[in-house]
Amino acid sequence: MIAAPDRTPLTRDFFDRPVLDVAPDLLGRILVHTTPDGPIELRITEVEAYDGPNDPGSHAYRGRTARNDVMFGPPGHVYVYFTYGMWHCMNLVCGPEGRASGVLLRAGEVTEGAGLARKRRLSARNDKELAKGPARLATALGVDRSLDGTDACAPEGSPLTLLTGTPVHSDQVRSGPRTGVAGDGGVHPWRFWIANDPTVSPYRAHTPRRRST
Repeated sequence: MIAAPDRTPLTRDFFDRPVLDVAPDLLGRILVHTTPDGPIELRITEVEAYDGPNDPGSHAYRGRTARNDVMFGPPGHVYVYFTYGMWHCMNLVCGPEGRASGVLLRAGEVTEGAGLARKRRLSARNDKELAKGPARLATALGVDRSLDGTDACAPEGSPLTLLTGTPVHSDQVRSGPRTGVAGDGGVHPWRFWIANDPTVSPYRAHTPRRRST
């Protein structure tokens, strides 16, 4: 008999660790978004670590800005950014306050509230594709910039919560280069995923954007 996922919320101490410890440990955890339309839950299957001042791929590499301010705040908060003028992406801040490291949630399995996710992701061919990629994940969950700075470790009343779920054994965790990261940051094997999980997104190397002539 398979045990039910643990519904105990993750504490701030879980996130107050080095980003390369937190990132793979998020696999198998459950993210809950409580919305006026009902709850939606996601089992995390793929993540990427970003290590602030030590990481050219991080939004915080060149210091604090209005956009990345949440990354410098307490661990356990949510950093949401808008990209390509179309999509939101969701990160979880970790490490000590002021360190500016975080974990991008790249993919997951919607385990509750799939009906809500399908309405938001009409182009998904099946439920495995609902949150297969960081922008798809945020869209499926209904996450946007209004949730930037949310404390996912608040004792009560937070719209976003992380539950213990079913942690993944280390022999099922894979790692490799991060998707679409250019330059020196592109070589870090800081993308982590659950082996053979069908919701994990395909790897794509960085492709320089062509300038219009």
